[in-house]
Amino acid sequence: MSDAHTPEGMELTLRTLAMPADTNASGDIFGGWVMSQMDLAAAIRANERCNGRTVTIAANEIVFKKPVKVGDTLCVYTAVDQVGRSSMVIRIEVWARRAFSAQREHVTEARFTMVAVDEAGKPRPVDEAPETGAAE
Repeated sequence: MSDAHTPEGMELTLRTLAMPADTNASGDIFGGWVMSQMDLAAAIRANERCNGRTVTIAANEIVFKKPVKVGDTLCVYTAVDQVGRSSMVIRIEVWARRAFSAQREHVTEARFTMVAVDEAGKPRPVDEAPETGAAE
């Protein structure tokens, strides 16, 4: 697969490098670290979709397919699958470009539910722009 690989209907939202500090005793990258990268990508995509702040309310259907190794480049792709009144479901696929090679493997996938919130942290409609407090 080429570097230009993007899963159909998704966009590259986050790309980062797996480092030695993120490993477990077996030398694999912690699943929790991968989940945190997925949460970051879900927040970026949801914040952009609703033009404001969002919070994670659920991380659903997380499937770890293959391990991530030190030196792999993690590519996190997202798509907005569903939009409700104040919530969104973000579909996530994580691909690893293996260290020092062009090999890419689908390593993890999930669906995160995000909720749009106002400045007080209360749910707000997804399609309503947040108040800025600035005079018009």
